[in-house]
Amino acid sequence: MRNDEFYEAIKNRRSIYGIGDEEIVSQENIEEIVKYAVKHVPSAFNSQSGRVILLFGEEHNKLWDICEDSLRKIVPEDKFASTEEKIDGFRSGYGTVLFFEEMEIVESLQEQFPTYADNFPVWSDQSSGMLQYVIWTALEKEGLGVSLQHYNELIVDEVKEEWDLPESWRMVAQMPFGNIIEGPGEKEFEPIEKRVKVFK
Repeated sequence: MRNDEFYEAIKNRRSIYGIGDEEIVSQENIEEIVKYAVKHVPSAFNSQSGRVILLFGEEHNKLWDICEDSLRKIVPEDKFASTEEKIDGFRSGYGTVLFFEEMEIVESLQEQFPTYADNFPVWSDQSSGMLQYVIWTALEKEGLGVSLQHYNELIVDEVKEEWDLPESWRMVAQMPFGNIIEGPGEKEFEPIEKRVKVFK
Protein backbone atom coordinates (compact mmCIF):
# COMPACT_ATOMS: atom_id res chain seq x y z
CA MET A 1 0.00 0.00 0.00
CA ARG A 2 1.42 3.39 -0.98
CA ASN A 3 1.54 6.12 1.67
CA ASP A 4 -1.20 8.16 -0.01
CA GLU A 5 -3.55 5.14 0.15
CA PHE A 6 -2.68 4.66 3.82
CA TYR A 7 -3.33 8.34 4.55
CA GLU A 8 -6.64 8.18 2.68
CA ALA A 9 -7.74 5.20 4.78
CA ILE A 10 -6.86 7.10 7.97
CA LYS A 11 -8.79 10.16 6.81
CA ASN A 12 -11.85 8.18 5.73
CA ARG A 13 -12.18 6.27 8.99
CA ARG A 14 -15.21 7.95 10.54
CA SER A 15 -18.09 7.07 12.85
CA ILE A 16 -20.90 5.89 10.57
CA TYR A 17 -24.28 5.31 12.20
CA GLY A 18 -26.46 4.87 9.10
CA ILE A 19 -25.69 1.22 8.27
CA GLY A 20 -27.51 -1.72 6.70
CA ASP A 21 -27.18 -5.49 6.51
CA GLU A 22 -26.39 -5.88 2.81
CA GLU A 23 -23.50 -8.29 2.24
CA ILE A 24 -21.05 -6.10 0.35
CA VAL A 25 -18.10 -7.88 1.99
CA SER A 26 -18.15 -11.60 2.69
CA GLN A 27 -18.14 -12.89 6.24
CA GLU A 28 -14.97 -14.81 5.39
CA ASN A 29 -13.21 -11.62 4.33
CA ILE A 30 -14.21 -9.82 7.52
CA GLU A 31 -13.08 -12.80 9.58
CA GLU A 32 -9.72 -12.67 7.79
CA ILE A 33 -9.36 -8.94 8.59
CA VAL A 34 -10.11 -9.50 12.27
CA LYS A 35 -7.74 -12.45 12.62
CA TYR A 36 -4.95 -10.61 10.83
CA ALA A 37 -5.35 -7.57 13.08
CA VAL A 38 -5.48 -9.64 16.27
CA LYS A 39 -2.30 -11.45 15.22
CA HIS A 40 -0.23 -8.42 14.24
CA VAL A 41 -1.33 -5.49 16.44
CA PRO A 42 1.38 -4.84 19.07
CA SER A 43 0.98 -5.42 22.79
CA ALA A 44 3.18 -4.70 25.81
CA PHE A 45 5.79 -7.43 26.37
CA ASN A 46 4.15 -9.22 23.41
CA SER A 47 1.44 -10.21 25.88
CA GLN A 48 -1.19 -10.73 23.14
CA SER A 49 -3.97 -10.00 25.63
CA GLY A 50 -6.56 -8.88 23.04
CA ARG A 51 -9.61 -11.07 22.52
CA VAL A 52 -12.32 -10.60 19.89
CA ILE A 53 -15.77 -12.05 19.25
CA LEU A 54 -17.22 -11.60 15.75
CA LEU A 55 -21.01 -11.78 15.43
CA PHE A 56 -23.15 -12.11 12.29
CA GLY A 57 -26.82 -12.72 11.57
CA GLU A 58 -28.96 -13.75 14.52
CA GLU A 59 -25.94 -13.71 16.84
CA HIS A 60 -25.41 -10.05 15.96
CA ASN A 61 -29.11 -9.31 16.53
CA LYS A 62 -28.99 -11.13 19.86
CA LEU A 63 -26.29 -8.77 21.13
CA TRP A 64 -28.36 -5.68 20.42
CA ASP A 65 -31.46 -7.35 21.93
CA ILE A 66 -29.45 -7.83 25.12
CA CYS A 67 -28.35 -4.21 24.99
CA GLU A 68 -31.89 -2.92 24.43
CA ASP A 69 -33.31 -5.05 27.27
CA SER A 70 -30.56 -3.80 29.61
CA LEU A 71 -31.22 -0.17 28.70
CA ARG A 72 -34.96 -0.57 29.27
CA LYS A 73 -34.18 -1.25 32.92
CA ILE A 74 -32.49 2.11 33.44
CA VAL A 75 -33.99 4.54 30.88
CA PRO A 76 -37.45 5.99 31.72
CA GLU A 77 -40.16 4.68 29.39
CA ASP A 78 -41.17 8.16 28.27
CA LYS A 79 -37.59 8.83 27.14
CA PHE A 80 -36.84 5.44 25.64
CA ALA A 81 -37.86 6.14 22.04
CA SER A 82 -34.56 7.80 21.06
CA THR A 83 -32.57 5.06 22.81
CA GLU A 84 -34.55 2.37 21.01
CA GLU A 85 -33.95 4.11 17.68
CA LYS A 86 -30.22 4.21 18.35
CA ILE A 87 -30.05 0.49 19.21
CA ASP A 88 -32.20 -0.35 16.18
CA GLY A 89 -29.59 1.45 14.07
CA PHE A 90 -26.84 -0.81 15.37
CA ARG A 91 -29.03 -3.91 15.03
CA SER A 92 -29.76 -3.04 11.39
CA GLY A 93 -26.08 -3.57 10.52
CA TYR A 94 -24.34 -6.59 9.06
CA GLY A 95 -22.35 -7.60 12.13
CA THR A 96 -20.58 -6.58 15.32
CA VAL A 97 -17.06 -6.96 16.63
CA LEU A 98 -16.75 -7.32 20.42
CA PHE A 99 -13.42 -6.38 22.02
CA PHE A 100 -12.08 -7.84 25.26
CA GLU A 101 -8.83 -7.99 27.18
CA GLU A 102 -7.69 -11.20 28.90
CA MET A 103 -7.03 -9.96 32.44
CA GLU A 104 -5.30 -13.16 33.57
CA ILE A 105 -2.44 -12.19 31.25
CA VAL A 106 -2.39 -8.61 32.52
CA GLU A 107 -2.42 -9.72 36.16
CA SER A 108 0.30 -12.30 35.51
CA LEU A 109 2.54 -9.59 34.08
CA GLN A 110 1.84 -7.41 37.10
CA GLU A 111 3.07 -10.22 39.33
CA GLN A 112 6.14 -10.94 37.21
CA PHE A 113 7.18 -7.30 36.86
CA PRO A 114 5.95 -5.46 39.98
CA THR A 115 7.91 -2.32 39.07
CA TYR A 116 5.54 -1.82 36.13
CA ALA A 117 2.42 -3.20 37.80
CA ASP A 118 0.40 0.02 37.55
CA ASN A 119 1.26 0.36 33.86
CA PHE A 120 0.06 -3.00 32.58
CA PRO A 121 -3.68 -2.16 32.64
CA VAL A 122 -2.87 1.09 30.82
CA TRP A 123 -0.78 -0.72 28.23
CA SER A 124 -3.58 -3.27 27.85
CA ASP A 125 -6.02 -0.48 27.03
CA GLN A 126 -3.55 1.07 24.59
CA SER A 127 -3.11 -2.23 22.77
CA SER A 128 -6.89 -2.69 22.61
CA GLY A 129 -7.24 0.82 21.21
CA MET A 130 -4.75 0.01 18.46
CA LEU A 131 -6.62 -3.21 17.67
CA GLN A 132 -9.92 -1.34 17.45
CA TYR A 133 -8.38 1.28 15.18
CA VAL A 134 -6.78 -1.24 12.82
CA ILE A 135 -9.99 -3.26 12.44
CA TRP A 136 -12.08 -0.09 12.07
CA THR A 137 -9.79 1.31 9.36
CA ALA A 138 -9.57 -2.03 7.54
CA LEU A 139 -13.36 -2.38 7.49
CA GLU A 140 -13.66 1.19 6.19
CA LYS A 141 -11.19 0.31 3.43
CA GLU A 142 -13.62 -2.45 2.39
CA GLY A 143 -16.41 0.13 2.06
CA LEU A 144 -18.18 -0.61 5.35
CA GLY A 145 -19.62 1.91 7.79
CA VAL A 146 -18.42 1.44 11.36
CA SER A 147 -18.84 3.00 14.80
CA LEU A 148 -17.53 2.21 18.28
CA GLN A 149 -19.86 1.76 21.26
CA HIS A 150 -19.33 1.25 25.00
CA TYR A 151 -22.24 -0.48 26.73
CA ASN A 152 -19.77 -2.62 28.67
CA GLU A 153 -21.04 -2.59 32.25
CA LEU A 154 -24.68 -2.93 31.18
CA ILE A 155 -24.26 -6.04 29.08
CA VAL A 156 -21.03 -7.80 30.00
CA ASP A 157 -22.55 -10.42 32.33
CA GLU A 158 -25.23 -11.47 29.85
CA VAL A 159 -22.76 -11.44 26.97
CA LYS A 160 -20.39 -13.75 28.84
CA GLU A 161 -23.24 -16.07 29.71
CA GLU A 162 -24.74 -16.09 26.21
CA TRP A 163 -21.49 -16.88 24.41
CA ASP A 164 -19.85 -18.84 27.24
CA LEU A 165 -16.88 -16.50 27.62
CA PRO A 166 -14.26 -16.68 30.39
CA GLU A 167 -14.88 -14.54 33.46
CA SER A 168 -11.35 -13.14 33.07
CA TRP A 169 -12.23 -11.41 29.79
CA ARG A 170 -12.79 -7.69 30.40
CA MET A 171 -15.17 -6.15 27.89
CA VAL A 172 -13.76 -3.04 26.21
CA ALA A 173 -16.04 -2.05 23.30
CA GLN A 174 -18.63 -3.02 20.70
CA MET A 175 -18.16 -2.21 17.00
CA PRO A 176 -21.28 -2.53 14.79
CA PHE A 177 -20.67 -2.36 11.04
CA GLY A 178 -22.59 -2.60 7.76
CA ASN A 179 -23.03 -1.15 4.31
CA ILE A 180 -23.21 2.63 4.39
CA ILE A 181 -26.72 4.07 4.11
CA GLU A 182 -25.89 7.56 5.35
CA GLY A 183 -22.38 9.00 5.49
CA PRO A 184 -20.91 11.28 8.16
CA GLY A 185 -21.13 15.05 8.26
CA GLU A 186 -18.25 17.46 7.89
CA LYS A 187 -15.54 17.19 10.52
CA GLU A 188 -13.96 20.25 12.10
CA PHE A 189 -10.32 20.30 13.09
CA GLU A 190 -8.36 22.32 15.62
CA PRO A 191 -5.34 24.10 14.08
CA ILE A 192 -2.63 21.46 13.85
CA GLU A 193 -0.09 23.96 15.24
CA LYS A 194 -1.94 23.83 18.59
CA ARG A 195 -1.65 20.06 18.70
CA VAL A 196 1.82 19.29 17.35
CA LYS A 197 5.11 20.89 18.41
CA VAL A 198 8.29 20.23 16.43
CA PHE A 199 11.76 21.06 17.76
CA LYS A 200 14.80 20.86 15.48
